Amino acid sequence: MAKIALITGATAGIGEACAHTFAREGYNLVLTGRRMERLEKIAQQLNKKYNVEVAISSFDVRSREQVIQNLEGLPAQWKKVDVLVNNAGLSQGLDPIQNGSYDDWETMIDTNIKGLLYVSRVVSNWMVTNGFGHIINLGSIAGKEVYPNGNVYCATKHAVDALNKGMRIDLNDKGIRVSAIHPGAVETEFSEVRFKGDKERAKKVYDGFEPLVADDIAETIWFISSRPAHVNINDLVIMPTAQASATNIFRSNNK
Repeated sequence: MAKIALITGATAGIGEACAHTFAREGYNLVLTGRRMERLEKIAQQLNKKYNVEVAISSFDVRSREQVIQNLEGLPAQWKKVDVLVNNAGLSQGLDPIQNGSYDDWETMIDTNIKGLLYVSRVVSNWMVTNGFGHIINLGSIAGKEVYPNGNVYCATKHAVDALNKGMRIDLNDKGIRVSAIHPGAVETEFSEVRFKGDKERAKKVYDGFEPLVADDIAETIWFISSRPAHVNINDLVIMPTAQASATNIFRSNNK
């Protein structure tokens, strides 16, 4: 019987890359995201290319009611989840604290912290009942250090770091593995979302060096999940070679 991976935020970037990677490895998939048309397209691609079964569910992780209704509404066979990839997350704005947008703050807190909690609450109970499972949380270098104007985004990713450690403790006696991966600069839609669709400003974030790409993170997540049952990778920081810290990046145009 094929294993199952549930991936949030699967419509683009790291989530979509994870969907392809786990499908390649023979996993059936539960994919969630806010863009139904993207989920449908990706599901068709994966089914055709890898001959795996794909269930899709479109909802916003910020809504507790939507999370519970959509996940609990899945057929029983889809609740035998082996791996949960808590990928849904975003950054909004890059402003000093005194100029920050209340709406941006709430969007980040509701998505990066509450959304992760809502999904984990439901799926971890399935895993406890099933007697197996692995939760992999998407953190960030922003959860390990704080950089100028990153204030609230960094706070949310520090919360993910703490929640990952708490889950690891709470689920330890249930035989459920819990891991986190904390990427540095990854060229996805991340910066476009942060800068509200400003593609030029987003592109400049990656000028002069080779950033990570979504597949780099997906392959690392697969590695984490594919370790033997007695092995748990608690915490993994992954950076482009050119990046030494959140704010220290060697660019070819550096002087």
